[in-house]
Amino acid sequence: MKLKIIKRILLGLLALFIILLLLMITPRVWALLNPKKPPVGYHFVVADYIAVWTGLEALINKTPDIPSDIEEIKNIEYKNIGGKSLQLDMYIPKNVAKPAPLLVFIHGGGWRGGNREDYLVYLVAFAKKGYITATVSYRLLKDAPYPACAEDITDAVAWFYNNGQKYGYDPDRIAVIGGSAGGHLALLAGYGWKRAAAESDSSQIHRIRAVVDIYGPYDLTTEYARNHELVTSFLNHTYDEAPQLFIEASPKHYLDKSDPPTMILHGTSDELVPVSQSDSLKADLDKLGIPGFYCRLPLWPHTMDVVQRVNDYSQQQMNVFFEKYLK
Repeated sequence: MKLKIIKRILLGLLALFIILLLLMITPRVWALLNPKKPPVGYHFVVADYIAVWTGLEALINKTPDIPSDIEEIKNIEYKNIGGKSLQLDMYIPKNVAKPAPLLVFIHGGGWRGGNREDYLVYLVAFAKKGYITATVSYRLLKDAPYPACAEDITDAVAWFYNNGQKYGYDPDRIAVIGGSAGGHLALLAGYGWKRAAAESDSSQIHRIRAVVDIYGPYDLTTEYARNHELVTSFLNHTYDEAPQLFIEASPKHYLDKSDPPTMILHGTSDELVPVSQSDSLKADLDKLGIPGFYCRLPLWPHTMDVVQRVNDYSQQQMNVFFEKYLK
């Protein structure tokens, strides 16, 4: 009797092992058989960690070396508010034909964390391709809640409009790119948050040419968003207290047919920012006739582009998008 029980347990464990093995190797087998299609993930975050731990997946190098033919200019102050210096970094290819297109990256971190250096992997890679790249800091929740960060990104964009000649980029060929909270801020900047708030002279002359939203929130008025602790902390109010604030802070509120082409990258297993946010954005882009390039990556979670294979695919797709709308 005991032997039968032990045998059943062992068979059960073997079956579980085989299922787990199939779960882990299927994404890589799929990639080999379908090299031109989006990479497939593992759906479960634990499985993602196992894939990295076992060597099935590699993580990106977050601190790549700066090539000798790219000039790195750090700690440029674009704004000072209450004695706090807000800065940006730029990466300028030394032999690029100027004026070149400019790619502005906005880091994520739930509006409460993150650093402008977080996207160095993108900054260096696209500078190698002939773009001038930049990355921007903004006030986090410890400094001030919304609208502080949106004001900062609006001011940073105005700064970029006014400094193209000095740094060799074309202020009429600027794209904004962000991930997560940075994606939300990139959408606000691209779609004219409060219609650029002050509508400065430069914002009347220039417009953002393209936007890339990497798993960013689009509509903060959904039931999920308005009850999420990150959103209520960001807005410093509950939805019942200030529903208009949730509308005002949503990129959806500003989208109209004059807005720029938009690329979206989102994993279908994202449990922090539901993929329905990006589905909604793409549907609205289509209704308005705005070019929308949607990369819906199956079974990947939030921050999926820290995985090298996903990052490679994301860069390939972004490069196609930039070639079409910036060059």
